[in-house]
Amino acid sequence: MNKFERILIKLILVQFIFLILSQIVFHSFNAFPELKEITRYEGVSNSNYTDILETLGR
Repeated sequence: MNKFERILIKLILVQFIFLILSQIVFHSFNAFPELKEITRYEGVSNSNYTDILETLGR
């Protein structure tokens, strides 16, 4: 069972590394410009820290 757990942990680490690398490639090469437009439309990419601070301060 110990050997199986080591193999499983290695597979998880490899999958995580591929996930991070694919995210970096997609964001740096602008692979999906439609996705960037959608996030801009929804307001997800804007940082609205002042609105949050104003709401918490009242």
